[in-house]
Amino acid sequence: MNDLKKYISERKKRDGEFTENFAEGYQAFKVGALLKQVREESGLTQEQVAEEMHTKKSAISRIENHAEDIKLSTLEKFASVFGKKIEIIIR
Repeated sequence: MNDLKKYISERKKRDGEFTENFAEGYQAFKVGALLKQVREESGLTQEQVAEEMHTKKSAISRIENHAEDIKLSTLEKFASVFGKKIEIIIR
């Protein structure tokens, strides 16, 4: 078990609020991390993406670091900069 998994496991055991909110927070983190990964793999900076989306670098930073409340239309604009589309799966 890596250090992060060990920390999460131990924290869940002692902190009920952490356990209760973990899944939702982790999903938001994964979305932001995925968006950042797509941008970095494309070789674009936050400034370049912001220019393409007609917004500011700080908005791109918020998208990548605080994706918990991102609009679907914003996700679609972000993806279109890279020639990609958003797919949503409900399980």
